[in-house]
Amino acid sequence: MHDLIVVILKTLFFYFFIVLSYRIMGKREIGQLGIIDLIVSILIAELVAISIENINDSLLLTVVPIALLVLLELVLAFIGVKSRKFRTIFGGKPSLIICNGKINYSEITKQRYNMDDLLMSLRQKEVKSLEDVEYAFLEPNGKLSIFKYNPFKIRSAYPMPLVLDGQIQTSTLRNIKKSKMWLLSKLSSKGLDVKDVFYAFYKCKKIYIVRKSSLK
Repeated sequence: MHDLIVVILKTLFFYFFIVLSYRIMGKREIGQLGIIDLIVSILIAELVAISIENINDSLLLTVVPIALLVLLELVLAFIGVKSRKFRTIFGGKPSLIICNGKINYSEITKQRYNMDDLLMSLRQKEVKSLEDVEYAFLEPNGKLSIFKYNPFKIRSAYPMPLVLDGQIQTSTLRNIKKSKMWLLSKLSSKGLDVKDVFYAFYKCKKIYIVRKSSLK
């Protein structure tokens, strides 16, 4: 009977402790978890399970490692806010799966994303045909973002940035078949350097720019 009471009390304690931990980390749903967050979640779950099973172990043997994991996640999240390169390395980046109604087979193979997964995701978005899709991106969290053609199938702006927080997005340039020199010359004609640009995208043969100075 004593062991049962200990297990119940430990379960209730860790329930509220984990809820508090996730509130501190600022996570709302599983679909928002990145790789680092997922690893932290798995480790926390394992630590709690071990603690509940080993009723004679001190709570501190579980609370301290969980607190350390939460602190580590917060530190890495802070670094991620400051460094896009860090976010890309540990969080990944979107992959272009469909472009102008055509499947990017090389990217699908690279991401180990099969046709059954793709077709299922399209059905879930109520897309009847690949030809209805202008762009589709496999996001780092595994979800598929779909951009449908407009009714007249007029090409819209490419939905990925040319420049993001002062850094040139070479994958975007590659997908719109433009060079780095082309982008630099466009920015130079406006009296701008890449470091001056917070966000820039390409639409109808024009570059639309948000300067860092405009955000201050």
